[in-house]
Amino acid sequence: MKILDWYILKKFLKTYVFAVFLIVLIVMVIDYTEKIDDFIRKEAPFRAIIFDYYLNFIPYWANYISPLMVFIATVFFTAGMASKTEIIAILSSGISFPRLMRPYIIGSSIIALGTFVMIGWIVPNANKIRVPFEHEYINGTYYFDKRDVHIKIAPDVYAYIESYDNNTNTGYRFSLERIADNEIKQKLMSDRITWDSVAKKWTIHDYRIRTLSGGGNALVYGTKIDTTLNLLPKDFQNKHLLHETFTLPELNRHIDLVRSRGADGIEIFLIEKYLRFANPFSVIILTIIGFLVSARKARGGVGFQIALGFSLAFIYILFFMMSKGIAEGGGMPPMLAVWLPNLVFSAVGVGLYYTIPR
Repeated sequence: MKILDWYILKKFLKTYVFAVFLIVLIVMVIDYTEKIDDFIRKEAPFRAIIFDYYLNFIPYWANYISPLMVFIATVFFTAGMASKTEIIAILSSGISFPRLMRPYIIGSSIIALGTFVMIGWIVPNANKIRVPFEHEYINGTYYFDKRDVHIKIAPDVYAYIESYDNNTNTGYRFSLERIADNEIKQKLMSDRITWDSVAKKWTIHDYRIRTLSGGGNALVYGTKIDTTLNLLPKDFQNKHLLHETFTLPELNRHIDLVRSRGADGIEIFLIEKYLRFANPFSVIILTIIGFLVSARKARGGVGFQIALGFSLAFIYILFFMMSKGIAEGGGMPPMLAVWLPNLVFSAVGVGLYYTIPR
């Protein structure tokens, strides 16, 4: 890399880091102002507020605003260079416009790689601490209130629970059916099941097991039996922001588990998975668009270019939120919803490259 490349790359990364730091600091102050009453009312320990919540709040928000901040940083930094006629001088020296883009692409690729590592591993591990803190001191006590829950726990085994108390880890009116060739082969019925936290097993109380085979009908009664099921108390816990607490390998395993159970609500996990691959590319795409809209020296100064950059960033966020909301509602395939903003803005970038005078 030449001296010019290092100059642009360092200025670009410094502007990005400063923008992220400033926005995260502002968000933290606003968040603390909004939640201080909750902290006082629920007597959240000061150490937990600092180390469990806000220390893990920083990587979450730094990653969350990364694509937007890299776009704004690109527009702000490049517009400043253009206003000082630095870009004109660089192009006049014989350097081509595509060659001038190289340090931007390198810088955005570095940020994109960091974003992928952050969103895949670092942020989920931080959320494993931050999200439970929010549940305990901000959102309030969670009660599992769903009724008539059906869960597929094995290829031919289905569980049913009429109601579940997540505070005592007790399920009521429980049944377990083994089905083969569209026929019920065996059915276990119980008035109550409880979770043994020491043995890590379920205890089934007052059960009846009916076995159907060869036209026969055998019925067995019992008072208590311990068993291991592909069902855990965490399946009945608060699932708010659950998808954000999984690392990428954990997320893939959870998606496979939800699919094997035939359960609803898989879209939010698929969207989260595809986002973790799409976000790094959005960083590169938005960097290139930011460079294209701000590399030209404007008569009225950099104000118009910065305003244009903010407008495009707002449109991108609005477009992304709309497609994501449609996908969560089942109206669009999750992969298409996540990648559609990137595809559209890639086309916008190509159009800008060939239409903007330079």
